[in-house]
Parts: sequence; C-alpha cells; structure tokens
Amino acid sequence: QVQLVESGGGSVQAGGALRLACKASLYGRVSLHSMGWFRQAPGKEREVVAGIYIGGGRTKYADSVKGRFTISLDNAEGTLYLQLNMLKPEDNAMYFCAASSDPGNLLDPTNYRYFGQGTQITVSS
Repeated sequence: QVQLVESGGGSVQAGGALRLACKASLYGRVSLHSMGWFRQAPGKEREVVAGIYIGGGRTKYADSVKGRFTISLDNAEGTLYLQLNMLKPEDNAMYFCAASSDPGNLLDPTNYRYFGQGTQITVSS
C-alpha cells in the first residue's frame, strides 16, 4: 500500500509562486516506478500536469505548465515536489500527488494507481 500526503497549497496573486510537497509512505512489498502531479478544476476533468520517473529522474510536463512548473523528487526523504511559478488564474485547481508502480507514460492519467487527498491552489487576478 502507498500513502501520499500533500502540503503547500494556498492562495496567491497572479504571477506569484508556490511549492507543493508530497510525502510518500510505502507499506509492504511495493515499489514505485513513477510519480506525478494532477490537478482538477471545478467542472473539468483531472489532468496530469507533471510526472517524473523515479529511476533516472526524467520528467514530462503538460504544455499548459511547461516552463512555469518544475517537478522534483528527493528520494532520500521520499518526498515529491512541485514548484509553481508565474501562476495564472487558470491554474486554480485542487492539486493531487500520484504514484505508479507500473511502467507507463508519465502524462497518461491511467498510469497512476495511488493518489493523495489533494491540496487547493487559488490564484487571484
């Protein structure tokens, strides 16, 4: 089993920055292949905004956040981060940490099996 706990959400003005963290706890014989960040805005489907392979650290980003968001992983601490810069009102959403124990495309939502409870980001114009 995998437990994911996010932190770091909040309110910020457009152009501002936030940093999200996700602490991963593994129980039993589970190993992870990749981790990522999703977001879901009201009335919209959940989308993957960034993903990272645990072995090697290769990353992928959705076009909507490329150049503004940075995903990183501290393996020693078991913590995934998302640095969000140049935030826009359209970034308003609940942000979720996710993890996968299977090889797959980082931006494919079906790749992920484990999810955190989410943390809200509100960007005001």
